[in-house]
Amino acid sequence: IITAWIFERVVLFLAGVFAHLELLEARAYEAAVKQEETEQQEEKLARLRARVQQLRLQRDELRAKLDLQEKGVRKGWLQTSGSELWCAPALRGGKLTKRGVCFCISTAYEGTYLDSYHLDLLTKPEVQIYRHSLPTFIPLQQIAKKYLQTDIRRFLTVLSDHLNAYVGRRYQADQLQVPVAAIEGTLQRNSLCNLLVFNYNVSSKSKAFPFHARLLYGDLCCSLPTEVVVSCTRKRTMWGSVWAEMAAAHTDLFRHVALHKAFSSFSSVGESLAGAL
Repeated sequence: IITAWIFERVVLFLAGVFAHLELLEARAYEAAVKQEETEQQEEKLARLRARVQQLRLQRDELRAKLDLQEKGVRKGWLQTSGSELWCAPALRGGKLTKRGVCFCISTAYEGTYLDSYHLDLLTKPEVQIYRHSLPTFIPLQQIAKKYLQTDIRRFLTVLSDHLNAYVGRRYQADQLQVPVAAIEGTLQRNSLCNLLVFNYNVSSKSKAFPFHARLLYGDLCCSLPTEVVVSCTRKRTMWGSVWAEMAAAHTDLFRHVALHKAFSSFSSVGESLAGAL
């Protein structure tokens, strides 16, 4: 009986030892897994740090290149060796070509994208215009003669101002020719859209007020007219003062507001002035 009891105790003791050993083994395995994960994380962190350092070096190199390009932009052109000239491609989206550099000038009016124009420049033996898609009435040669050889930034800025002003004037004229506009007959305009002539009616309280307008855009870099003449096409002595007031109000609107927006304002102006009739 005693021997059996001792044997039972030994078995229980060994079972506890084995269980404890299994627990220690499980803990050792977990520790090994955690250590491996830690080492992997450290290796990954080291790779990321190396990548960050590499990216920082690339950033510094790019900054240095941009600084050089910016210095060249300030001068307009960058002098390399001898008489060889090349244009900074960062300027206005310029792209280097085999012959020189190509620029794309995009235009917009009131947030609406309109047209894009391309300009190819040769840089050897001297800077000159190779080809372009600009309208023929844009004074490209005059602008080039004034700025191309000395200040490329100014050259492109002035050229962009001319193009944006032109498409802005054209956009306004096109808006007046839609069916909902109050234009009577055909709007007359030249290719540059710097001269617009049209007749229009303003209605208020069952009365129709016919007008004739002539808009001259003396500043080709502006989309608003510099000279506006509005006259009444129907002469009536008894309403003369009211017609004159309406014409003056329209003239002021045409000078300071886009054409299609000016017409949307005529109703309030017409109603306030027509109350005297």
